Amino acid sequence: MNVKRYTLFGFFAVLMAFISVTQVMAADLLPPQQAIENASAKLQQKMQDKSFIKDFSKVNQFVNEAILPSTDFDKISSLVLGKLWKTATPEERERFKHEFQTLLVRTYSRAFIEFKDWSIRYLPIEMEPGATKVVVKTEVIQPSLQPVAVDYRMLLSDGQWKAYDIMIEGVSLVTNYRTTFSSEVQNKGSLSAVIDGLQKRNSEALLAKNS
Repeated sequence: MNVKRYTLFGFFAVLMAFISVTQVMAADLLPPQQAIENASAKLQQKMQDKSFIKDFSKVNQFVNEAILPSTDFDKISSLVLGKLWKTATPEERERFKHEFQTLLVRTYSRAFIEFKDWSIRYLPIEMEPGATKVVVKTEVIQPSLQPVAVDYRMLLSDGQWKAYDIMIEGVSLVTNYRTTFSSEVQNKGSLSAVIDGLQKRNSEALLAKNS
């Protein structure tokens, strides 16, 4: 995955952390849109506490708890691994899901601290009665910059709408991470080795942030 795409997917953290509904009142949003807004509202409120954002471990924990109800990490993990998920052992699946979630939450947390002055415009969506999947279309607004098109692929799971992919200007988070991890498995020889490397990177990154 190139630098530009890493930057794009860093926006996912920004979107979840700093959404501000300026064009549409929350009461006017449909349930899938409300799921995104509910997570962002918790994070946006915490952002006002300057002492809180200085402690990365606390930020990381809070971000994880805030986005978990509106993010389907099980489905994201299986889609990211693709064919590798089918051949992975139950232990490998659990390890990968844990480390990949840690990676995403760590990315969200870094953006939670570093970025501000974002707002979001929810675009109209059409939902058939009884629909269990939908794409929530939005535009991210930042002063003096062109709007960024961001679409959330969402599904209804156990009565809750959850995101399982993000498309930024048409570029899918799931597809790009799938390419990345597939390439790493080929280079390292096994999924287990890739998970070990991901675990090491996560641990080193969290230690560096807390030092």
